[in-house]
Amino acid sequence: MNKDIFKGRFQQLVGGLKQKWANLTEDDWTHISGDKDKLVGKIQERYGLAKDQAARQVNEYFDNLEKENQRKVS
Repeated sequence: MNKDIFKGRFQQLVGGLKQKWANLTEDDWTHISGDKDKLVGKIQERYGLAKDQAARQVNEYFDNLEKENQRKVS
């Protein structure tokens, strides 16, 4: 999912994101405010991951969402 789509859908997706990454605070979510790179950075910080690990988790999460949405449409 590219940055523009992420930012546009952020408010719709934030509930699921909060469940997936429950260690992020409300302040973190306010700071992220639809920026995928900031999400990766906060996950990296809160979960003690390398940047590539955090990015991989975020990308896998959104890839799975897109696959789910495609199955629903089909």
